[in-house]
Amino acid sequence: MNQKLGDFRRAGHEAVDWIADYLQDPRQFPVLPQMKPGDLVDQIPDHAPEKGEPFENLLADFHRLVIPAFTHWNHPRFMAFFSTSASAPGVLAEMLSATINGNVMLWKSSPAGTELEIAAMNWLRQWLGLPKQYFGIIYDTASMSTFTAIAAARHFADPEIREKGASAANLILYTSEQAHSSVEKGALALGIGQRNVRKIGTDPEFRMRVDLLRAAIEEDVRAGKRPFCVVATVGTTSTTSVDPVPAIADLAERYKLWLHVDAAYGGCAAMLPEKRAALDGIERCDSLVTNPHKWLMTPSDLSAFFTRRPEVLREAFSLVPEYLRTEENPRAVNFMDYGVQLGRRFRALKLWFIMRYYGREGVAEMLRAQIGWTQELASAIDADPHFERMAPAPFTVVCFRVKGSDDDNHRLIDAVNATGKTFLAGTVLNGHFTVRLAIGNMGMTRDDVMAVWELVKQSAATLGLV
Repeated sequence: MNQKLGDFRRAGHEAVDWIADYLQDPRQFPVLPQMKPGDLVDQIPDHAPEKGEPFENLLADFHRLVIPAFTHWNHPRFMAFFSTSASAPGVLAEMLSATINGNVMLWKSSPAGTELEIAAMNWLRQWLGLPKQYFGIIYDTASMSTFTAIAAARHFADPEIREKGASAANLILYTSEQAHSSVEKGALALGIGQRNVRKIGTDPEFRMRVDLLRAAIEEDVRAGKRPFCVVATVGTTSTTSVDPVPAIADLAERYKLWLHVDAAYGGCAAMLPEKRAALDGIERCDSLVTNPHKWLMTPSDLSAFFTRRPEVLREAFSLVPEYLRTEENPRAVNFMDYGVQLGRRFRALKLWFIMRYYGREGVAEMLRAQIGWTQELASAIDADPHFERMAPAPFTVVCFRVKGSDDDNHRLIDAVNATGKTFLAGTVLNGHFTVRLAIGNMGMTRDDVMAVWELVKQSAATLGLV
């Protein structure tokens, strides 16, 4: 088929120019689109075209239809969920990766993809201060990384499950009541079952209570059940609290539990010497996940998974049909053997580009600045008599509320988001609806943070809440 590469070249130049302008300042667009569900679908024909259309039509409708309907995660005032950043070197790598269109499943299917993944993950391991023996592999998201960790833990506890299934295994998993929902979803998908997931209570700073964890394990042991895995969190989704990993590791070792640490958000902070304590005890975990697509300027998606027991991971997942068999070589890693996915995108290129382009010093400078703005915002909230902070702010998320009812705070966040000037999310802490503001986009400045805080105060005044 004629791909009309001359037309592609012209359209490509136009697209790259637009990308550069967008990355320069996404503030030209509202963070949240002003639209109702179904608005975009109603503007798109019910049937695909019979005859092909030129690139200029495709780009025109991208600008006319898609961009006005998009929530701009790459906007410096996107402060809902965890902020993300698509950096120029990451975008460039995605373009190149899409062009060569490889599949990093076997060493033979993509020697460059495989070995670049090994090298980039080794670099990241060093930045995080993880022991040399940790094996690294890239998945799409932390949800898949956590699923994989639980599967490895299940195999570690009972290798026969691979053959007989998990229906009668009676295995018990422990995690914090503040843990991400992917932990419970992973247990569901693997046949552990919701009733075999123990959600451990937290202290006033929303960290897993080790005394309650110990009591739950001992109760299950007495009842004849089989504790097999505990998932700790470094940077919980609601408050970015840090579970006491060293003390949890003590219990994991005593009761022979697989310890997985979900550091999807908080892990990158360990690059800073002043935040290294966030990963205290990490050398004792069996597996760990951190997401460069959250705080390392990496376009989504890229989740970095590390384990000190790669042989367990391989035993749990390796299944090689004849058409995928290759010659054995100790240096030829076949990543398909370490997870569910056979087809694997060439994600390592963007991580490699980003680490080279910014260097550790550049990344640390950004992280340090954002943590500083977070502390400044937290202090401003503490000093305002009309607002109250609901949790500590160890990284770059501030949880606060206007003093009043839950309905007042729902009205406040809805009013702020309706302006299109920012996007804030909410959570529930100690039974109260709470505004959650997440700093983290690489294009963000102190002025962005303080402007959003002013918008919150103005909105509260307009609503008569202050």
